Amino acid sequence: FLKQFLQTVINHSTDSNTVIYIADNGSTDGSAEWITENHKDVKLIRLDKNHGFAGGYNLALGKIKAEYYILLNSDIEVTPGWLKPLVDFMDQNTDVASCQPKILAYNNKEYFEYAGAAGGYIDKYGYPFCRGRIFHKTEKDTGQYNDPVDTFWSSGACMIVRATAWKKCGGLDAAFFAHMEEIDLCWRFHKAGFRV
Repeated sequence: FLKQFLQTVINHSTDSNTVIYIADNGSTDGSAEWITENHKDVKLIRLDKNHGFAGGYNLALGKIKAEYYILLNSDIEVTPGWLKPLVDFMDQNTDVASCQPKILAYNNKEYFEYAGAAGGYIDKYGYPFCRGRIFHKTEKDTGQYNDPVDTFWSSGACMIVRATAWKKCGGLDAAFFAHMEEIDLCWRFHKAGFRV
């Protein structure tokens, strides 16, 4: 995924205010070496072992000083201009702890991606669902979710987080290791008085 998507992230994300970090979560497949050899413009944080999605992000972000963190999976393809609207929205809405863009499926870009779609909610039974995805069915993106709205959670696949809110709420709970950790974090954002 790094070979496929990293250059696009660099091309569409970097400016004088943005630094790209990659947290290597104890990989053994040569990823860290490949980054060191091919992308000297990227900062590499090497962790000693696989601490999971949650623990890995906590350790990596603990080493970074920034106003905002972008959590971005290595299998995400970003498009030109993707980052500025997220940062502008956060700048204009200081009570928002995190937000996400619409996330479309890589193999069928007319449809939402299962992992987060257009923002998440949770029902009264504690079941998470998204705008654009109910159970295993994803919707075609016809612009029906182009409006910014308050949600219950933003997807860890691609989300911007206010660093002060992250620190105040304790980051991701490493007990989750992977999956549902962003829902738990966003729940704590709400409890602390932030919007998502």
